[in-house]
Amino acid sequence: MAKKIFPKEDVCVGCHLCEVYCVYAHSKYKKPNAKAHELVKLYIKHKDSKPTPRILVEEKSGTWTTFALQCRHCDDAPCTKACITGAMKRLEDGRIVCDEEKCVGCWSCIMACPHGAVRRGENKKAASKCDLCLDLGEPACVKNCPNEALEIKEV
Repeated sequence: MAKKIFPKEDVCVGCHLCEVYCVYAHSKYKKPNAKAHELVKLYIKHKDSKPTPRILVEEKSGTWTTFALQCRHCDDAPCTKACITGAMKRLEDGRIVCDEEKCVGCWSCIMACPHGAVRRGENKKAASKCDLCLDLGEPACVKNCPNEALEIKEV
């Protein structure tokens, strides 16, 4: 069984805090127990070296409908099949990750992803996507969403 994040668009208010906490979780400028306003200041202060959010809040134009978009860690994972170097791969626990050292920036994975969840990463040199916060144990976006609009489930 693999873990996947599911958005609850009926409670998402489009605050984008999931994006901020995602950037922070993958930043080299982490501060223990930082509050949201401190994270935004940190994000702005280090904007030249900030990571790309691995989650994106989508908003339907002209409506209040918002939801968070991140990697679905697909069973068939078209991004892994499209990757010419093997940088995009499935781990034993079911997560799809990108080895940024192997990635050559051909962007085949971006074109292959049916959900638009793979993006150009920091400095546009390697692909970036949700890794379910490998180092944290729990995704930062799920843990810090003030409306609990994201949940992680075993599927």
